[in-house]
Amino acid sequence: MARKELNFGQILGQAFTAYQRRDFKEAERCCGVILKAKRNHFDALHLLGIIAGRSGRYDDAARLLGEALRVNTRSAPAHSDLGIALMRLGRAREALDRYDRALSIDPTLADARYNRGNALLALGRFEEAVQSYDQALALRPDSVIALANRGNALRELKRFEEALAGYDQALALRPDHVNALNNRGNVLSDLMRLNEALASYDKALAFKADDAKALANRGNVLKELHRYDEALRSYDQSLAIEPKDAETLCNRGVALMDGRQYELAAADFEAGLRIDPDRPYVLGQLNHCLRHCCDWRPSAEVTERLVQAVRAGKRADFPFSFLAVSDLPFDQRICAETFVHDKFPAGTPSIRPASRPAHDRIRLVYLSSDFREHAISYLTAGLFERHDRARFETFAIALRPEETGEMRVRLKGAFEHFLDVHDKSDAEVARLIGEIEADIVVDLNGHTDGGRTAVLAVRPAPIQVSYIGLAGTMGAPFIDYLIADPVLVGPGEERDYVEKVVRLPEAYLVNDDRRPIAERTPTRAEAGLPESGFVFCSFNNAHKITPEVFAVWMRLLGRIEGSVLWLLSGNPAGVRNLKREAEAAGVDPARLVFAPRARPADHLARHRLADLFLDTLPYNAHTTASDALWTGLPLVTCKGSTFAGRVAASLLTAVGLPELVTLSLADYEALALKLATEPAMLAAVRAKLARNRDTHSLFDTARSTRHLESAFISMVERHRRGEAPAGFDVRPLPSTVPPEDAAR
Repeated sequence: MARKELNFGQILGQAFTAYQRRDFKEAERCCGVILKAKRNHFDALHLLGIIAGRSGRYDDAARLLGEALRVNTRSAPAHSDLGIALMRLGRAREALDRYDRALSIDPTLADARYNRGNALLALGRFEEAVQSYDQALALRPDSVIALANRGNALRELKRFEEALAGYDQALALRPDHVNALNNRGNVLSDLMRLNEALASYDKALAFKADDAKALANRGNVLKELHRYDEALRSYDQSLAIEPKDAETLCNRGVALMDGRQYELAAADFEAGLRIDPDRPYVLGQLNHCLRHCCDWRPSAEVTERLVQAVRAGKRADFPFSFLAVSDLPFDQRICAETFVHDKFPAGTPSIRPASRPAHDRIRLVYLSSDFREHAISYLTAGLFERHDRARFETFAIALRPEETGEMRVRLKGAFEHFLDVHDKSDAEVARLIGEIEADIVVDLNGHTDGGRTAVLAVRPAPIQVSYIGLAGTMGAPFIDYLIADPVLVGPGEERDYVEKVVRLPEAYLVNDDRRPIAERTPTRAEAGLPESGFVFCSFNNAHKITPEVFAVWMRLLGRIEGSVLWLLSGNPAGVRNLKREAEAAGVDPARLVFAPRARPADHLARHRLADLFLDTLPYNAHTTASDALWTGLPLVTCKGSTFAGRVAASLLTAVGLPELVTLSLADYEALALKLATEPAMLAAVRAKLARNRDTHSLFDTARSTRHLESAFISMVERHRRGEAPAGFDVRPLPSTVPPEDAAR
């Protein structure tokens, strides 16, 4: 008997020696000899399980280690090794149980402490993961991998500075640790230290040039820096190594989309969805690109899937792009709430102090990435200039880097304080708002490109307001108020908005009455228009054009000989597909004229060549509608059901032209046809618009500013009384409209 046991020991020793030199085949042969003689030999089963795991056969590993533990339930290493196999199989909860069993037997087992942290990290129990890594490091302070993964858990907790310190500790022990360098780059990106993040990825790639993840992350940072060509090259290199990485494919799609290469972006999103059909938000991104390309054949099917996914509470689309998809405000609320729950979950701690001193003037902070040559600034510059300095102290917090240009210079002069925070993290910006002791923060982005909603998720100000940026609810419990008007949100419709609705008495959309229009009007030939014939125009972005609205436009062209439709030239695919759709509708594609982008003043001037602006639905013209009316160009709209679908109706009402608001596409088509075929009627409308532009509220910037200030004052007074936010209507200032015009 003793001789037989000695032989088992010798054979097992041979197996371990073979394993250590990675001769797994020989090690397995030796273990097989033992198990043939003694089926329940613990050490042989244990080693075979380890070898199966090292060979990537995780099901076999779990089975063999389970058999070993039935022989010896008190082996802490075997429980820990089974946990590793279960983790590889995606069974983190079962793995955690195995690590706990191992540590109940041997609390000093450092590997089990570390791997327990990994299981907790996979389960989203980040605080516990940090504690487990701390316990592992107490046992083994020089564990580079524990330090690095502890950094990953801290990053998930948004404790970015601590995470960065952890990665730096790991790299001090092992400077060539590629994963630590890569994840260090990720946390530097979170901190908006983008150039440092780029350097960290480059260092990782210096050690391992074919690290697909570092290449992909490098692409992400280059995308954020708007260096799109370099970002695409980095993504291409990553995908050459890992061609089926859905995350990288979709991120490349985002870079292409941001660079307005919508057709190529759509192809990447489709490829990503084939690999990972449930990848969050990609179906919406695909739909957005197809709409920009006016590729309506696949878009119809994608849209139906998208709406159903949103209604099911899935992370299917972003709130902004979904505005053009559904004409039901409740759908848009679901989409926004799902997004906020995903990105800014409940329980995010507030950094706002319990109380703060009342200031002589209301401290009013505007938060935006668009303090530059941008539609938002074209509308709001006059508002900022006209704020009552006796009652308000104004701050601009600019989220994008310094840009040259007249608008940036003008805006810097409009605010008392202009703060560029593009290189600060969300937490730093939130702390800055707290240090300012802001009474109100007005978010001019919402969930749009460049927005930093995370800044407001920690509630740095007692009153937080959504205005202009997102034409709908933000779906966020930390946004107190939404600025609207009676046309946009009627009585009883507040249920579709998470925020408390504040109605301004006239149009919610402020306009700048100092917007310059170039004196020179281009000739029709210079604009690519025919010398004669009626000119319909619609200068909305292509993603707002729907097949139903386009069909109306084509019928109008068909009924009015010599007429043309003047559109913006957004992207080649959109132009090509719209021409194809026109031809399919029996209209010569040459009757679609595409205008290149132009300087704002020149763009406004060329509106004089058009006869009638045609609106879109379910997403109306917003700034583009203001542009048209400011230049004296009448606009026909169809009032929709959503905030985004009623903006043009709001503007027309405020400029005294409610007769140009229709309630169905059939009426919209009939009115447009009547105006295009009855010159006297159109001339009368033009004359009325010319009069009303200077007498009605739409372009009275000072009046709009006073109304908005009245809203802000009411919000602050309510807060100082200790009352919760509540919706209210702002009382109108005395009318400035001459009595004879009002009588009409």
